[in-house]
Amino acid sequence: MSETIEQLRKEFQYDKTKQCVQCGYCLPVCPTYLSMGKETHSPRGRINLVKMVGEGKITDLSVLEEPLDLCLGCRACETACPTGVEYGTILESARAALVKRKKFSLPVRLVRNTMLKKVFPSRGMMNFTGNSYWLYEKTGLQKIMRKTGAMKKLPFHLGEFEATMSSGVSPKKRSQFETFVKAKGKRKYTIAFFTGCIMDAMFRKINELSVQLLAEAGCDVYVVKKQTCCGALHAHAGEMDDSKNLAKQNIAAFEDIEADYVVNNAGGCGAMLNEYGHLLKDDSEWAEKAEIFSSKSKDISQILVACGGFRSLKPRENERVTYQRSCHMTNVQKVTKEPVQLLNSIPGIELVEMKDANMCCGSAGIYNIVNYDESIKILDEKMKHMKATKATVIITTNPGCLIQMKLGIERENLSSTVKALHLIEYLAEAVGISN
Repeated sequence: MSETIEQLRKEFQYDKTKQCVQCGYCLPVCPTYLSMGKETHSPRGRINLVKMVGEGKITDLSVLEEPLDLCLGCRACETACPTGVEYGTILESARAALVKRKKFSLPVRLVRNTMLKKVFPSRGMMNFTGNSYWLYEKTGLQKIMRKTGAMKKLPFHLGEFEATMSSGVSPKKRSQFETFVKAKGKRKYTIAFFTGCIMDAMFRKINELSVQLLAEAGCDVYVVKKQTCCGALHAHAGEMDDSKNLAKQNIAAFEDIEADYVVNNAGGCGAMLNEYGHLLKDDSEWAEKAEIFSSKSKDISQILVACGGFRSLKPRENERVTYQRSCHMTNVQKVTKEPVQLLNSIPGIELVEMKDANMCCGSAGIYNIVNYDESIKILDEKMKHMKATKATVIITTNPGCLIQMKLGIERENLSSTVKALHLIEYLAEAVGISN
């Protein structure tokens, strides 16, 4: 057998595809299979394509590009799989192998290099992004852009997403984000808080509320200065070397704090942090450190429940709520009960589960931007189930889900009766914390 085939088998994780018995249990839980109706857009179909590469039956690797690009990476198939297929590993390995061999056009290469290598990993650039958005609001430019219809002319439907964004944080307030907040009362845990890149740039208020809630629950909270992007977007884009380098930077940065847990408030980031051990398992220098880091990585809901929740919560007046589950929290982190426990602890609310609650909303990092039409088909199905609950509040635990559900509310003309909030925003209001 040629060396080329051996190399392809290694890079595409061919051996892991053998675990798939093509039973089809993944089909009913795969959003793209349900919306597109093609085997090539199902987990077992994608795995079979990778398998055929490893067997030399596919030599034109470009035939894999669309099926893999259109995968949300929600990993619901892993939860449904009876044989434990490591679909996420196969997917990201195959994407990386394709990217390694693909010649991007100059504009695409420029955008990828700028965003993935210069913007997302840089706290300075992400702060600049957040400050620029605040300035865009305060100068009145936002009103002009919306009034003149200029937003509709932006590429990738960015105007629609802009309409879903929360108000920005001023540069002054942004610079005042405390790096240490002491626990209220007796300390239960010492927490190192992971801010994220997009989360911190565009959802700084949720980060600030997260730190305050952790302190209120009894945690000393450190915000680590030298932390960077989690690397999830890089992994999804096939840039695995960049993802590994970012993982190492974060592990080194958080080692300076002797924390009980590393806590995040974004399902996608949390999933990536949770998998650092797997990402660096073949690196002799970092494998053990990465495993320790991942074992400490927790979603904020887990820690708030571990602390016993909150004693006094303001009651709601018969408010009907539904919870949009983050795929990466559910299928990767396996965090399912804690957000529900926290919601049920708020007096007066009626928590109503929507049909197919575990199904992806179509956000998936930047999937809804680069694959807008496919994303909207999935979102419209999600909103159909959401409307059936007759809820007036949609709770999410991930920034992408939050934007996507707000977009769904706008598309269904429900903005006057329904709102979408991050779990932390809703809890903070119940606890009586504002910022």
